[in-house]
Amino acid sequence: METTEIVLEKKKVKEAPKQERIEGKRLSVGGILKKLFLGLFVIGFVAGSVWLVYYFINKSSAPTVIYKTEMPFKANITKKTVATGAIVPKREVPVKPQVSGIIEALYVEAGQQVSAGQLIAKVRVVQNLSGKNNDLRTLNDGERAVQTAKVSFENAQIEKERQEKLLAQKAISQQEYQRALTEFSMRKEEFERAEKGLGISLQNVMQNSGRISNDIYSTIDGMVLDVPVKVGSSVIERNNFNEGTTIAIVADMNSLIFEGKVDESEVGKIKEGMDLNLTIGAIADKVFKAKLEFISPKGVIEEGAIKFQIKAKVLLNQGDFIRAGYSANADIVLDQKDSVLSIKESMLQFGKKDSIFVEVETSSAQVFEKRLIKTGISDGINIEILSGIDKKSKIKLPEMKTANKDDNK
Repeated sequence: METTEIVLEKKKVKEAPKQERIEGKRLSVGGILKKLFLGLFVIGFVAGSVWLVYYFINKSSAPTVIYKTEMPFKANITKKTVATGAIVPKREVPVKPQVSGIIEALYVEAGQQVSAGQLIAKVRVVQNLSGKNNDLRTLNDGERAVQTAKVSFENAQIEKERQEKLLAQKAISQQEYQRALTEFSMRKEEFERAEKGLGISLQNVMQNSGRISNDIYSTIDGMVLDVPVKVGSSVIERNNFNEGTTIAIVADMNSLIFEGKVDESEVGKIKEGMDLNLTIGAIADKVFKAKLEFISPKGVIEEGAIKFQIKAKVLLNQGDFIRAGYSANADIVLDQKDSVLSIKESMLQFGKKDSIFVEVETSSAQVFEKRLIKTGISDGINIEILSGIDKKSKIKLPEMKTANKDDNK
């Protein structure tokens, strides 16, 4: 039997180079990144699809624009212009002294009611040297005049008595006696006038020397608004060269006027006799009536604009009291209509050629058509409607209100 020898050759395995191994690893990382990007794309696509579905579903239920409407209404409309000014007494008198001197006494104070002829103050006259010399000369002249008149009077009296005796003896005629009697009467009158003049001069000298006070009286009935002096204050008389010192200001507070100014663009719209409504800042929640009495024929430039002064008599009710100097605004009524068909002025729209229209809802809900209208007076908030719509018309407001469909079912 043959013996067969089997020789197994050891097969040698050839090892791959190192560079090939590195490239194999790189190919594996690239595949992973590709798979990652592919997964992210799929996720983004799914998310975008979900968002689009949500968007279209939400859009289908989005709120619908609903326009609010209002109907015309009845209103009282007053067209007016406004003037600013103050409340002042119609008759206000400053009381001033007739002589210079020092206040010796004051008998009134601000807020007190006084009557015409009521004593207000006393002024003690302080005389200078020149005044004293003038007073002495006046006294001397007065005394000489009295002495001269006295001598003439005594002589005339003696002559009259002598003529009376001669007339009794019928030694002279009645005519001669009458001449003596006339002369006597004239001399007597001269003597009395000289004595009276001397008395006045003496009183003036005593007054000027401070021995007699000068009394100051109120010239009107009214309220004392201010007493700007005090006891001991020096005062100056009023004359052609200065206004003098004011001792007191007296005003008739029952006769007040509103003094204000209106712009030149408004003055042509007003006239005497118009009614005014006065609002005073210091007196809240009350309106006073007034009647326009005066419009200045000449304007004045004030703050770059031409303005005209107006005056209106304040119509006070029983028990009303307004202090002088209050600032006030006057609403001058230019036109007024009661219970007229009106809408809010903000609802108006303007087209070509100054046409005015509003949008009125038709028989279909939220469907509007333009409607030309004719307007009347306005107070800046509401405006009168003369034609174009009626009280049942539904007018679209400029504002918009949004609401869900479900809210309007």
